[in-house]
Parts: sequence; C-alpha cells; structure tokens
Amino acid sequence: MTPPIVHTTALKGLTKIHSGKVRDVYGVDDATMLIVTTDRLSAFDVILPDPIPWKGVVLNEIANYWFARTAGIVPNHLTGQPVDSVVTDPEDRAMLAGRAVLVRRLRALPIEAVVRGYLIGSGWKDYQGSGAICGIALPAGLKLASKLPAPIFTPATKAAAGAHDVNITFDEAAALVGADIAARVRDVAIALFSFASAHAAARGLIIADTKFEFGLDDAGQLYLIDEALTPDSSRFWPADTWREGTSPPSFDKQFVRDWLESIGWNKQPPAPSLPPEVIARTSEKYREALARITGPATVAT
Repeated sequence: MTPPIVHTTALKGLTKIHSGKVRDVYGVDDATMLIVTTDRLSAFDVILPDPIPWKGVVLNEIANYWFARTAGIVPNHLTGQPVDSVVTDPEDRAMLAGRAVLVRRLRALPIEAVVRGYLIGSGWKDYQGSGAICGIALPAGLKLASKLPAPIFTPATKAAAGAHDVNITFDEAAALVGADIAARVRDVAIALFSFASAHAAARGLIIADTKFEFGLDDAGQLYLIDEALTPDSSRFWPADTWREGTSPPSFDKQFVRDWLESIGWNKQPPAPSLPPEVIARTSEKYREALARITGPATVAT
C-alpha cells in the first residue's frame, strides 16, 4: 500500500518547533519531541516544490534499522514510545504511519560528525587543493573515489538553512564542543562507520562517506540523534560499479541533481518543478536503497 505523500505538516494539538529541509519537529513535553520525516527533497541546499513518494517512510525505516543495530556502540534518541500515544487525530495518525518517531530532547552538538572512507565530494576538492582534508594529510597520488588507507573523521560546521556546511579541523571542532567531547564523537563516529561499512559490504554496497549528529543529556551522556546512515546523510555506491577515477552512481537524489544541472538552474530559490519521470526514478532509487541495506547479505564475508 502506497503511503500518503507528505510535503508539509501541521499536526493538531502539537506545536511545531522546527522545520528543516526534510524533517518537522514538534514539542510533546519537556523531555520528548516528535520528529516527522516528510517527503521533501532538497538539492543544492534549496527545498524543491515536489515531494518524492515513499521518501520519508524509506528514510525513517532505514534510520530506525541502523539505530537498532548500533545501540551497542552508542545510545540513540529514540524513546520507543508509539507515536499514537501523543497523536490522537485519526487523519494525522494515518499521515504519520511509518514516518514519525518520539525522541528524547537533547542538547545537539553544533558540529556535523563526517566520516570518510573514500575520496569524493568536498573532500576530493580539499585534497586537490592541499593534499589534506580537515588538516589530515593524505598520501599523494590518490584519485577521485580512491579508497582511503583508513576511515577519517572530518568534522564540519552546521550551516544555517540555505548555506553550505564548512569543513573544519579536529582542533576547531574541539574549540566548539570541548576536546573530550570532540574525541568521543570522533571515536564513536568512526566505530559506527566501520560497523555499517562491514554490514553494507556484505550486501554489495560501499559507504563512501556519511555524517552523524550527536547530542548530550544533562548528565553528559552522548547520544546519536537526527538520522543515521540514510541515502540523505550518506553516499552508498553499488560495489560492482566502483572504479577509481570516476564517480559511481549513488542511491540518493542523483537523478534530481543531474536534471537540475541539465536545465541550467541557477541553484537559487525558487526551485523548478520536477518532471514526473525524475520524481518516479528518484523514488525508485530510495526504495532500492532500503531493500539493499536492510535485505539479506548477498556477498560472502
């Protein structure tokens, strides 16, 4: 059964406290929030007018899949409470099915915890210019999409809406959150990436890079928050398409980006409407990512 398509939300009886590129956040009480993963899609940091069917449900299911499997590495923000315990309106309940979770209120850290296993994206640009990423020197002679000798932690600032995250050094991250917390975030992020990479490899996938977000409770306990290892926060490549020197296709909004580039959009709002075939193909790629990530292993390990 196809889920309802959701671009924006206005839940009855709850106060919206934040609306991001994809997620709407509602306050429940002093300790709890409701996070709704919509079908919105952003490209080049601009929210597009057309929702992508299935996207929110897929992202929510993938994130919950990883939350359940990484709780032994770091606790996460999920409370385990059913959404229907705080959403009473029947129409809202139907709309939220499969795309909402109740989470702890935590103090979000002001950095993106980026881990890279391959040289791509902004990391490739930084490497071309300096031979390093976020102050981490890398071997000479690496190519686009080269596998790095070991995963590296390359933090970034959290940009405001419409702006780009900025890569920073570990020392700059430590200045923002404290040296101890920065070290904990680095070690946990690399452990999460290593665990997920092994899981993905058994399913014929490469995780080129990913970003995590973390928060602290009043006791200073570190929690994984927001989303985890989804096609929106990570680059998943089919292992059989990976070649050094070329950018492999990824399970995300590649078709949207390619189409927007092809029409010469200036990457400033308002964004153009998407053709039906681009919407449909993007929806297929998200659902394929869900099947590949959560399905049985297909590669001997």
